[in-house]
Amino acid sequence: MEGESKEKLASVSNLVTVFENSRIPGAASSVSKLEIEHHHPGCRSPPPAEPLKEPNLGETLRGSEPRMVSRRYLSSLKNKLSSGAWRKSCQPGTDPGPGTQEPEEKRIVQELLETEKAYVARLHLLDQVFFQELLREARSSKAFPEDVVRLIFSNISSIYQFHAQFFLPELQRRLDDWTATPRIGDVIQKLAPFLKMYSEYVKNFERAAELLATWTDKSAPFQEVITRIQSSEASGSLTLQHHMLEPVQRIPRYELLLKEYVQKLPAQAPDRADAQKALDMIFSAAQHSNAAISEMKQVGPAWPWLRARSLSQERLQDLWEVYQRLGLEGDIVDPSNTLLREGPVLKISFRRSDPMERYLFLFNNMLLYCIPKVIQVGAQFQVRTRIDVAGMKVRELTDAEFPHSFLVSGKQRTLELQARSQEEMISWMQACQAAIDQIEKRNETFKAAVQGPEGDTQEQELQSEELGLRAPQWVRDKMVTMCMRCREPFNALRRRRHHCRACGFVVCAKCSDYRAELKYDDNRPNRVCFHCYTFLTGNVLPEDREDRRRGILEKGSMTGSEQSLMCSFLQLVGDKWGKSSPRGWCVIPRDDPLVLYVYAAPQDMRAHTSIPLLGYQVTAGTQADPRVFQLQQSGQLYTFKAETEELRDRWVKAMERAASGWSPRGPKDGDLSD
Repeated sequence: MEGESKEKLASVSNLVTVFENSRIPGAASSVSKLEIEHHHPGCRSPPPAEPLKEPNLGETLRGSEPRMVSRRYLSSLKNKLSSGAWRKSCQPGTDPGPGTQEPEEKRIVQELLETEKAYVARLHLLDQVFFQELLREARSSKAFPEDVVRLIFSNISSIYQFHAQFFLPELQRRLDDWTATPRIGDVIQKLAPFLKMYSEYVKNFERAAELLATWTDKSAPFQEVITRIQSSEASGSLTLQHHMLEPVQRIPRYELLLKEYVQKLPAQAPDRADAQKALDMIFSAAQHSNAAISEMKQVGPAWPWLRARSLSQERLQDLWEVYQRLGLEGDIVDPSNTLLREGPVLKISFRRSDPMERYLFLFNNMLLYCIPKVIQVGAQFQVRTRIDVAGMKVRELTDAEFPHSFLVSGKQRTLELQARSQEEMISWMQACQAAIDQIEKRNETFKAAVQGPEGDTQEQELQSEELGLRAPQWVRDKMVTMCMRCREPFNALRRRRHHCRACGFVVCAKCSDYRAELKYDDNRPNRVCFHCYTFLTGNVLPEDREDRRRGILEKGSMTGSEQSLMCSFLQLVGDKWGKSSPRGWCVIPRDDPLVLYVYAAPQDMRAHTSIPLLGYQVTAGTQADPRVFQLQQSGQLYTFKAETEELRDRWVKAMERAASGWSPRGPKDGDLSD
């Protein structure tokens, strides 16, 4: 151990000697403070006596010379290393001087604050001096592209504004009030999620270094600006590469300091639980950066399409306010996101008749579906669902009961929403579609265009392939009166409604007594109908219910509506209809043009009445109510009532043609539907 200690001491002394020899005017610095700390991790170099203030660029660059370290100071440092005084001063229990010693945990917080001040000054130098000066030169001289400058500095502006406007002030306030509030874990917890912005900077660092070296050799004006700033006092005789490395090393530095802080806390300290949770969140931020690096190595950089994103102070402030309104939930808001739109909407329920108040936050990469909190203590909204914009679809719904409604379909969930006006609905749809288009444009180099020889068939196959991959649109309960699989009618006691989580159909318990893993729900088992169960699992059911003989009334109304000569709701007047509903969904199918089918609801798979129209007499309207019309033949009388006279006229024409035996010849021949 003694020999190893002497070897380490000699190594550090050699570093000081090299550092001393490199102080010759005009020579570049070859050893940085970070390298000294690497060789002697047990000792921290003392923080700067005074943090760098925001420099005036004119004063900073006017005739300044590289700052030198005196040989006298270096000789003194070597003597301390040789005598062991340096090692003693770094021992944890060493008393720094006379007087009462402050608690270890407070000393660590002070060190965190001092290093944060120096770090913010370094970020100011990167963002406000190097970045802005290079941008100004690019615009004026046109000697190098502005995009090159933005690629080199990535999102350094966002990082600088976050630390200068939020992180540093919070640390300073907490340390100033340390006597009353001796804790820091809650502050770190609140701000730690924003450290995920470092992942973008870290994964861009290698490419930024390459661009910096390339354009330094390629462009004389580019090199001149960098050299001029590097020689200033504010730069501390360090190169731009040294300064750019600091953000890469900052999160590991937080982790080390916070780990030491947790170790020094007494077992019963009130900040212990919060500090440990904050340490976990810092570790998660570090993992987030590592994952970004791994992702770039696997996928490969798409640099021609990359544009470094930078949040203005106002946008960062807006994002912070959203983060607070959501209750400071850790993984909800990433600082690299952009808030595109927010506002209240109504959620159309598949069970309730009245829509429910909800709130949406649309970001460039996700849609947050939230519920307003009744008691708004700390948070105004609770996030119910996060829907990724990637793979999301949006379209308008045609629903007379719920005007201004639209559908948002994502991999995680599908929502039927209602806006307060047509303009608001269009605005929401345009905002969603713009976010979708932006994501698709960004990923277009990674997606293969799949085009089938037959458009309709290929699209239907792709929809089948999506089964279980994305949340379906649920059919509303009131749209069906019978199971959409076995066609048995529902009732409140023996046959209740259920939804298949794969296709969204309303089915009975018998037809949905199966469970299959759905990818959109993290491969958790969900209730599915037997059709989806067979498709998703490949298992063959013991009884193939599809082989049973179809009844005369079993013609799906959905198919009839899409391929019909005429279809709409009609009121069923008189006692002839028995116990049927006073309103029916009436269809004359294109493939069966001489028969009228009457369903209880548009999505029903079986009609409750079918009327062969051949030979019937059609009587239009009465003076009492011109919207009424009748079918009559050999004592049989059926009375209908349309919603408008125009609709009545179209039904009368369709029934008269069917009664005379007319059949369509082409796909669009005789279509009277809307």
